[in-house]
Order: sequence, then structure tokens, then C-alpha cells
Amino acid sequence: LPQYEKVEKIGEGTYGVVYKAKDRYTNETIALKKIRLEQEDEGVPSTAIREISLLKEMQHRNIVRLQDVVHNEKCIYLVFEYLDLDLKKHMDSSADFKNHHIVKSFLYQILRGIAYCHSHRVLHRDLKPQNLLIDRRTNSLKLADFGLARAFGIPVRTFTHEVVTLWYRAPEILLGARQYSTPVDVWSVGCIFAEMVNQKPLFPGDSEIDELFKIFRIMGTPNEETWPGVSSLPDYKSAFPKWPSVELVVY
Repeated sequence: LPQYEKVEKIGEGTYGVVYKAKDRYTNETIALKKIRLEQEDEGVPSTAIREISLLKEMQHRNIVRLQDVVHNEKCIYLVFEYLDLDLKKHMDSSADFKNHHIVKSFLYQILRGIAYCHSHRVLHRDLKPQNLLIDRRTNSLKLADFGLARAFGIPVRTFTHEVVTLWYRAPEILLGARQYSTPVDVWSVGCIFAEMVNQKPLFPGDSEIDELFKIFRIMGTPNEETWPGVSSLPDYKSAFPKWPSVELVVY
């Protein structure tokens, strides 16, 4: 990558390694996301390149800007603006979240970013505090990794075999729905909002079935009356325990 010089590895994301890097031409600090492909022998799928190229058109103050796409036979590099703080780290280390103005401001910015993406027919599918990035100077929040799930699929494990968090995943995805839409992102936002307010995750499941049951214990086990069509989803079981819904105020 002649234009970009890696400075340090800053993390391992869902799809590959993330580096802090420098643009040799502009001297700007950037984030370099190396996407590792499942079928390396087949090269970069043209569909992935097409999807990612579309993301370069997405310009909004609450979305992390994709500046460039570089690829060779084995992998694809995405060049993003660099932000070193995410909502997860911020919640873990700051007392800000006792201030409801901060929570309101972050929630508003998340919703504004999502509304922009949905209006461009782009879903996220994997929203979580770790991919909501924060500019410390301005307290502005930006959504990262939008559209990657469509280009590369939603993995159950990262490329290093860590389990991808399920805490923010919508029940229709957990129940095996093949087709879903914008509500999956709105579900994730609700989970993130609750976590900002309560300082703890709402549905911290450690497997897909545990995640579903944690949701059902609070929201109530769905049925055809409360969720028309649920019984025809691939992984729905009529033998699921029947929990009543409880008031979220309790949590």
C-alpha cells in the first residue's frame, strides 16, 4: 500500500485487523481496516467491491467517512477517518452518562446517522457501542461499519474465532429470518439507549438461544398475536418457554 503507512495495530474487528495509519501524501492520520476474505483463493468478490464503492457516496456528519478502497487478490483495505474513542470505552470510563443531556445528545446523533443510511437503503445489521465512534473534542458521534454486513455477511465469529456479540441483535435475525429490514437497526439502537441509561447491557446473552430467552423474559415470548408471522420464522419453536412481558422500568 504505497500511499498508506501502518503506524500500529489498534484492534481486531468483526472482519479483520484495524490499523492506525498515516496517509503519506497528506500526512493525515487514518484508520485502515484490512478485510480478510473467507475464500482467499477466489479473490475479492465483485459484489463486495460494488457494495463498498457505494459507501463512499455516504456523506453525513454522523457517519464515519470511507475515504478510499484499495484491494489486491487476497484482501481489501478500507480507509476511514480516524477516531480513537468508541461508545463502549466511553461508557466504561466516563461519568458523563449520569447526565441525561449527554445520553440524549448521543441517542439523537445515532438516530440521525441511521435515518440517513436507511434513507439511502443501507442497513447496518450489527450496531453496537463498539462501532459508534466519538470525537472527544466535539462530543460528536459517528456510526462505523455501515453496509459491511451486506458486502461480507454477518459472521457469528470474528476472523480470529471470537464470538461476535449478540447483545444488540434483533430477534428476527436470531430466529433465522432470511429477509429483514430497517427495524433490525432500530432494535439495536433501543438496546444501546437502555445501556447508556442503565450503565449495563439490557440483553447480555452468551449464545443465540440465551440471547433470545433474555429478550423473551423481558419483552414476553412472542406469539402470532403479539408478532404476526413469528411462528413461520425458521428457528421459531412452539416449545419455547412462555414468559409474560415485564415493565422495562424494573431494569
